[in-house]
Amino acid sequence: MSDHASHKGDGPEVYFQYEDIDQQQESYVVGMWSFLATEVMFFGALFLIYTLYRWKFHDTFFGAHEQLNWKMGGVNTAVLLLSSVFVAFAVHFAQMGKMKIVNLFLAGTLLCAGGFLVIKTFEYGAKFDHHLFPNHSFSYADPEHHESKSFWDEKLPSVLQMEKHEQEGDPKNARLFFSIYFTMTGLHGLHVVIGIIAISSLMILIKIKSSLITDYVPVELVGLYWHFVDLVWIFLYPLFYLIPR
Repeated sequence: MSDHASHKGDGPEVYFQYEDIDQQQESYVVGMWSFLATEVMFFGALFLIYTLYRWKFHDTFFGAHEQLNWKMGGVNTAVLLLSSVFVAFAVHFAQMGKMKIVNLFLAGTLLCAGGFLVIKTFEYGAKFDHHLFPNHSFSYADPEHHESKSFWDEKLPSVLQMEKHEQEGDPKNARLFFSIYFTMTGLHGLHVVIGIIAISSLMILIKIKSSLITDYVPVELVGLYWHFVDLVWIFLYPLFYLIPR
């Protein structure tokens, strides 16, 4: 054994701190799971904040969520699920040592990730156009419902007008909804971008047959990260887009 690593034929390097290749690979996987555990705690705090405010301002959150496009969110969900399938196949073929096929499936994952971001960009753009981004220009109240009253609004009894106002919700609470929405989906989008960088780098290393890629473990680690990103969106989609009355 050398000072830093030992070789077993043409197989992966076994570094001096490990007894064998199995222990080395297991340590990599455990390290990734430990990192994902910190990510779960990070997003878990945000999900807790969302749950508390949704419980307290349920009516307003329900009204605000109707401004989201559940169809676009559904398409993005399908796109990410497809990307997870591609990643699973990439890991499978990496374990078989067929790296050329691995890059094909990783390329499919990149296409899905890019498609997700494109759809999300259009969705965000619509929110900016309707002044639903929670900044100084935020405007949730519909002018035709609040600034000017129709003939039928004037004829409504005061009790019904109060009920109608409650259904429309408090703009301050609606702003809170969109603040949480942009924070959580924005952070998720950032993780998608990081995933794209990781997958692209992995594809380049595989293409040039880098010495850093000596087995399937790097593909498996990137796959674990990408599955986590997909899982977060699986929770975000129903919580924001499919709120029940």
